[in-house]
Amino acid sequence: MKLNEIKDNEGSSKDRIRVGRGIGSGKGKTGGRGVKGQKARSGVAINGFEGGQMPIYRRLPKRGFNNIFASEYVTVSLGRIQTAIDAGKLDAKATVDAAALKAAGVIRREKDGVRVLSDGELKAKLAIEVAGASKAAVEKIEKAGGSVKLLAVAEAAAE
Repeated sequence: MKLNEIKDNEGSSKDRIRVGRGIGSGKGKTGGRGVKGQKARSGVAINGFEGGQMPIYRRLPKRGFNNIFASEYVTVSLGRIQTAIDAGKLDAKATVDAAALKAAGVIRREKDGVRVLSDGELKAKLAIEVAGASKAAVEKIEKAGGSVKLLAVAEAAAE
């Protein structure tokens, strides 16, 4: 195969239809827009308008709310931490906290703190300081010989 022989698959792209260019084209006069009315004109985008019928976004009830005070944690799995240790990005002997995880590239930003979840296997003995951890994650860390220190929520938010 040569560069000049490369082409798209058959039928992968349609030809552009030249609209409104005379009766012989089959798309002349109204140009496929039907006759008269608001939608035959240019510049019409009636999103959510259902012809005077009560639109669906008003027929359905409002539900729930967004809690502006809720803490947003970054979740990290034990498997991801083990992968970073195996790759030599995380030091297993040092304390693993949000700053260490960020430096290792495991998380992108700290948000309100880090929460450890139990997905994956952990072989390394770790001392972990995080804002939260699931019960299963704490069990796995302690089974591997490590320890978990949970930071106070206010302290985690201050960092």
